[in-house]
Amino acid sequence: MIRALLILVAILLGQPLAAQSSAQRTNTRIELILESQQPAPGKPVAALIRLTPKPGWHSYWSNPGDAGAPTRLIWTLPGNTPPPPAPRYPVPETLIVSGLMNHVYSQPAALITEITPPAGLTPGTAFPITLQAAWLICSDTQCVPEEAQLSVQVKIGSGTPDQSAARAFTAARAALPRPVDWNIKYKLTAKSFVLAVPFATPKTVTSAHFFPDNDGIIDYAAPQKLTLAGDGLRLETAPARSGASLASKPKDGKITGLIRITRGPKDPVLGFTFAARPGTVPAAGTPLAAAPDSTDSTDTAPLLPILALAILGGLILNVMPCVFPILSLKALSLAKGQVDAPRARADALAYTAGTILVSTALGGLILALRAGGEEIGWAFQLQDPRVITLLLLLVTAIALNLAGLFELNLTSGTLGESLTNRNDALGSFATGALSAFIATPCTGPFMAGALGAALVLPPLAGLLVFAGLGFGLALPFLLIGFVPALRRRLPRPGAWMTKLRAVLSVPMFLTALALAWVLGRQSGVDGMAIGICAAVLIGLALWWVGKRQHLGGSIALPGLLALGLGIAAALTIPAAAPPGALLGAAATTTATLNAEPYTPARLADLRAANTPVFLYMTADWCITCKVNEKTALSSAAVASAFAEKGIKVLVGDWTRPDPIISAWLEDRGRAGIPAYVYYAPDGTEQELPQLLTVSDLTSLKI
Repeated sequence: MIRALLILVAILLGQPLAAQSSAQRTNTRIELILESQQPAPGKPVAALIRLTPKPGWHSYWSNPGDAGAPTRLIWTLPGNTPPPPAPRYPVPETLIVSGLMNHVYSQPAALITEITPPAGLTPGTAFPITLQAAWLICSDTQCVPEEAQLSVQVKIGSGTPDQSAARAFTAARAALPRPVDWNIKYKLTAKSFVLAVPFATPKTVTSAHFFPDNDGIIDYAAPQKLTLAGDGLRLETAPARSGASLASKPKDGKITGLIRITRGPKDPVLGFTFAARPGTVPAAGTPLAAAPDSTDSTDTAPLLPILALAILGGLILNVMPCVFPILSLKALSLAKGQVDAPRARADALAYTAGTILVSTALGGLILALRAGGEEIGWAFQLQDPRVITLLLLLVTAIALNLAGLFELNLTSGTLGESLTNRNDALGSFATGALSAFIATPCTGPFMAGALGAALVLPPLAGLLVFAGLGFGLALPFLLIGFVPALRRRLPRPGAWMTKLRAVLSVPMFLTALALAWVLGRQSGVDGMAIGICAAVLIGLALWWVGKRQHLGGSIALPGLLALGLGIAAALTIPAAAPPGALLGAAATTTATLNAEPYTPARLADLRAANTPVFLYMTADWCITCKVNEKTALSSAAVASAFAEKGIKVLVGDWTRPDPIISAWLEDRGRAGIPAYVYYAPDGTEQELPQLLTVSDLTSLKI
């Protein structure tokens, strides 16, 4: 059974190759990647130039500081194609070597620009792109100039972005500084340079550094003293060593540059580009606390707290409608059988082994596929309609079993106890495995952080976290099996148990209905019809089995034939959605919020305009997502608050595989959905809980 489940979920969906070129030099790898293989005429297509230095080496920002050189790009483009604008650089780091301040990148750095094919080009026209790049790569002891020529061959087309390039562009745009038009003032004298920056949450800042665009403004190597002054930040440092007053040198008195802001050790670094004007600046204020000297991050986070979150998340899964009936019947089977303590403990351990094995196996499969380059997360198998169909058949069979249509004995196939009611280790193990597999659509509270950490922990530690999820799922039955007082509190067996089984079949039938709905969203009406047809065939097969059982016979050939036809029908559903079939949450999300589909470019544009943004990731198969969308996200009070504050809403639909959303989740250290993030106008980000309330949303500050 377990082997069959793993085969079913290991479905890999191929992705097209990106339009790219790369070269390996002695100390650097350089890549040129286009966002689309078929750029549209007259419309810009993003181009990414990524430099990856070898360990111990670094490349340079556009203003390298006291030493170094920026990357130089020379483009060769067809016909009258206009030259690309100067590239945008990510937020740099600081590095002092021999008393000289350098503005550098010790990690991979992606520069972004745009290429605009002429408007008159016809679709299918070849559009070759050649880049001659030269850069300086340095270590602490030496610098080496390197260069490369990269070429990309594309054809004019629709401008559709390549999914295979989505992750690279998502990460690159996230690393770019945001342009802002804040009222930033500076004061430059022969003795000091002071920068006054309004900032909405100055008390959260632990350090800041100003990078001017041009030389001759500040002494790069001089300390930059950060204090809290009123409602903003005050940064003071020494002027350029020439000692001249430079207030009149910049055009219109403006000084342009970038400020890098850090907060807690786990918060993302913020970068803002701006133009400051001369003016009055406040006196030095309260010094801000220095950033803690900590290397704590997701990949080195303590394992025990993460494991505790996974166990707690698994425990909560027991109240889900597709798991609770199975747990209830398994618990009551102890009362029905009046088993002794050793048998109760054996059943509990077998049930726990089943949940842990399936949870760990699914986690191991995810880790293995991610190591092979796949962009997947928890419950990834539910993005394939064939898996949804098989779950539909499984849940339908369980519902019919609970309703009393048939009983299942794995050894004889004759009238006997059902699998979920058996008082032996095999039945308990199978029930635990079933519970874990059916629970995969759910990512409840406490699970997000734990499963996200599991994806970046060392493999053995990651597997332990997934095992903890299975342990939490098994914990209630484990306690019943090992605590006699809990077993004594179970109701006495009687006729009421047959009625309870019928009642518990209702949430399973509702789960089957929900799965049929998800199938329709993924594969259209035709796919849903095939799934329902397969469920009907399974129902007929099980009805035949039940009739034979009540007559004292064995499972006959017609029943097996109907069962086989049902499974075969399920496998005929295509893995890829037909055109126009997918109408996921991104297209039908809460109308009152005026949500737009998420794209990295749209998010970047809104943040560049200092627009507050509420972004959430959802899927039709995610139960928690649907609950939030029908409650907090549908509230008139939330819609009114968002409209009053000017908060824009973006939604990402993960019902089917989407590498753009997968890349966003991975960048945030998340393994699954739902995910809710608020981007404030000041550049800060706030992650909201997975179970939303109206107050969570109406209290967002701008």
